[in-house]
Amino acid sequence: MQKTILSCSIFILAIFQTVTAQEKFEWKQIFSNINKEALDYSRAYETLKEATETIGHRLTGSANGKKAEDYAYNLLKSYGFTNLRYQPFEVESWSRGNLSVAMGADTNHLVAVKSVSLAHSPVASNISNEVVDMGNGLEEDYQAAPDKARGKIALVYLGVLPGSKAGTKSLHRSEKTAIATKWGAKGIIVINTAKGGILLTGTASVTGKLIPIPAVCISLEDGMKFKEDLKNGKLYTHIKMNNFSGLIKARNVVATIKGKTLPKEKVVVGGHLDSWDLATGAIDNGIGSFAVLDMARTFAALKLQPERTVEFVVFMGEEEGLLGSRAYVDAAIKDKSIDQIRYMLNYDMTHDPKGYNSSDEGSKALFESIGTIAHSLDSNFKNTFRSGAGLHSDHQPFMLRGVPTGGSSGNGLPNNAGPCYHADCDVFSLVDKQGMVNNVRFSSMLIYGIADSKEITAKHFTDAETKLFLEKNNLKEPLQIAGEWRWKD
Repeated sequence: MQKTILSCSIFILAIFQTVTAQEKFEWKQIFSNINKEALDYSRAYETLKEATETIGHRLTGSANGKKAEDYAYNLLKSYGFTNLRYQPFEVESWSRGNLSVAMGADTNHLVAVKSVSLAHSPVASNISNEVVDMGNGLEEDYQAAPDKARGKIALVYLGVLPGSKAGTKSLHRSEKTAIATKWGAKGIIVINTAKGGILLTGTASVTGKLIPIPAVCISLEDGMKFKEDLKNGKLYTHIKMNNFSGLIKARNVVATIKGKTLPKEKVVVGGHLDSWDLATGAIDNGIGSFAVLDMARTFAALKLQPERTVEFVVFMGEEEGLLGSRAYVDAAIKDKSIDQIRYMLNYDMTHDPKGYNSSDEGSKALFESIGTIAHSLDSNFKNTFRSGAGLHSDHQPFMLRGVPTGGSSGNGLPNNAGPCYHADCDVFSLVDKQGMVNNVRFSSMLIYGIADSKEITAKHFTDAETKLFLEKNNLKEPLQIAGEWRWKD
């Protein structure tokens, strides 16, 4: 019996021993070279600075968006990439026009309120109506008063209100808009959570297509005042807006390093290049996409060629509904290469990572083996590991097709940049140079380790396994709201 237990233990150990002694020996030198290259020659910070100064915002489908695509392509070309291409796609997109919002207790004396349109609001809207407080904007808020929002304008909090019951979940603004629409609201006003009069933009559509009701964001200070006003009487609003919606052309930029022995197996490394138009998008997602471009530079400079193919991609259209990553995945499904993608690593506002993350719990041994070497080169890298899954970034289309996803994580945004998410204060002065360099070096090590590993235990899920995985991670409800739950119970 003892012998059987021992044999089983050895077998289990063999399963999880994903990194061989030879790999560790070779990786130590390669990772040391990556470390030195990034510390001495990284251009992530400098190229992001140049782009914010010469291009400005990088809205998909705009002239600035095209400039950003060309900038990324030419940058990769200057790094020596010959296996380099644009991946064009044409989709319905949205851009803002004019907006005015006025509110007050007297319909004849409404006062202008600082506001911003949420993306995919109607092309034209001109409505006057009563405002009702719908709390956190969750299903339970509407279920408690089924007719309260019908035919009116719903006022909802972007996150979870202070004082909410323990365990109250937070939904995306687009999901809260979908719920308001479902319960008959004629418009939605979203209260931002950031202090200081900051306004947030972003999509209010779960599908990336136009929504039927106007959606706007107002400041935390104005929103909380209006909530207090509604305790003492009625409140009315007039919302007038016009926007553009139509087919636009955009391009992902793709640079490929062919694998040495397993060229058909692929590790995709991505980050979205596009931004909203209120500012330069230095944090969201300049720090991620320009780090990805520099990871590619690092691989090219060191002439790294791991066993598997590595594809560096900067996606357009993430902000307007994951448009570029959906186009990439659709193309991979069409040419039947989707099953060859062994991992997708996503860098969206990733800054100064202290560890790694994965949707696959079984990748812990591999990721921590890579991280152990990184930690030996710099003890500030703590080699943490986190497993789990979420939505609303470019990993999502890959994850929904069973591809393991992950990346680098473990630190917050620099210089208190959080309140400037999707706001007019997302500018280059918030960027931290060393944080970008650290992202490049530690992430490049992760990329190489995964692509070069003798074995990747993370499997490509079948459709049934993908369904179970999403249910386990409590993603069924938001995917149903978005119309992306393709399974029948």
